[in-house]
Amino acid sequence: MSGTTIRLPDGASANVVDQGEGYPVVFQHGLGGDRHQVADSFPDRIACRRITLECRGHGLSGFGPTDRYSIGSFAEDVLAVADSLGLGRFAVGGISMGAAIALRLAVTHPQRISALMLVRPAWITEPAPENMHPFMEAAQLMRAHGRDGRDIFSRSQTGLRLAAEAPDNLASLLGFFDRDDLPRLADLLEAIALDGPGVSEQQLTALDMPVLVVGHACDLVHPLDHARGLAAMIPDAHFAEITPKAVDKTRYTAELRAATGAFLRKYAITEEPVR
Repeated sequence: MSGTTIRLPDGASANVVDQGEGYPVVFQHGLGGDRHQVADSFPDRIACRRITLECRGHGLSGFGPTDRYSIGSFAEDVLAVADSLGLGRFAVGGISMGAAIALRLAVTHPQRISALMLVRPAWITEPAPENMHPFMEAAQLMRAHGRDGRDIFSRSQTGLRLAAEAPDNLASLLGFFDRDDLPRLADLLEAIALDGPGVSEQQLTALDMPVLVVGHACDLVHPLDHARGLAAMIPDAHFAEITPKAVDKTRYTAELRAATGAFLRKYAITEEPVR
């Protein structure tokens, strides 16, 4: 499941996974995630065409210029891929950063989006929320200490709090220190952590499409209150609380797949593709 390398409008290389047949569903990974995170989370045995763009600096995609490290730019990249594939109208969703990308697309191009899925959102409307500060701390340690920053982060006040309250978050953040090209990764993590989806509460209340919001407890990076808050703002949004990944990853995956699968079957894949 390596995907296909394409060129984005500015010439940056990007990896795109396009698999299955049926109604198109664009589903995006989180910050630091990739195509494997989506494959592990997306419902199986569902009749749809699932498309995932690995964002700049993720998976097999190149980093590209630093001025394109933003949720808005990543959303533009997704739309460019959709255009290149001839997708006129499609369902969109994602996890964490992927949810922010999907939300921005739904607000800025509602005529293209038939249904929206927001899984474990890390933003509501404001940029640089407090829950994204651990990414900034990790980025600073990468620049200052390289791989040795891992142990410093794990012993920090933030690291100790994550270990006690959200061990899955800590594991993800510590994993970044094992990657190659830490200076560029640090730039990417910091830029996205300081960013936001670029949408307003007024725009959220004006959304007119089926929406699913999924959240869970034991997660400091993706607070359950963020998911509940988004679901409350968006008219008629469906909210699902699932088992935390830190409690039982197998149940988390099964419940996430069940929630998104039921939503897609009811609101998206019954619609004929529009080109």
